[in-house]
Amino acid sequence: MSSPRPAVPTAAAVPSPSTPDTGGSATSSTAPTVAELMDFVRGTARDEALIASLPLDPEGRTWIRLDGPGGSEAWLIGWPPGTGTGWHDHADSFGAFTTAAGSLKEHSLAVRLPTDGWKTLELTDGVDRSRELATGQGRAFGQNHVHEVLNESEAAHAVSVHAYYPPLPRIRRFSRTGAVLRLEQTERPEDWQ
Repeated sequence: MSSPRPAVPTAAAVPSPSTPDTGGSATSSTAPTVAELMDFVRGTARDEALIASLPLDPEGRTWIRLDGPGGSEAWLIGWPPGTGTGWHDHADSFGAFTTAAGSLKEHSLAVRLPTDGWKTLELTDGVDRSRELATGQGRAFGQNHVHEVLNESEAAHAVSVHAYYPPLPRIRRFSRTGAVLRLEQTERPEDWQ
């Protein structure tokens, strides 16, 4: 699975004009709550002009960095048909995402993994969760949430809005064969920005 391709230089931050007032600002010293991140991604997903501004690549994901609430890290991401993230987590960050166009599928694990010190784990029965997220639908998640997100459409792009707090310190990438989850690599911000 290849990494997303930036749609604009990654140093550019694009404010979302439809961002709801959550009582804080990007310069606020108060950390946003999960509910505020969810409000942000939902409000931003309704900004039709912003969603339409994302260049879509038929072969790889594209993205634009956004100004998130309370110092959060936020992204607008385009998903060509048949693309996905692979299994990963967001380390100590919590967050939210919403589908702005098209449909995405999320597979997740209802189990908290150890944060460090392991390479291979055998998962127990009953930990798998799956959900369809059509346009306007999203979800929030806590720290160390392990999931993969997919655009299973054969013909249509999907677009989504994501926000994380604190800004992502790392992403752990996993492979999965049946019940065996294997840590493959750890990425740092310099790897994707």
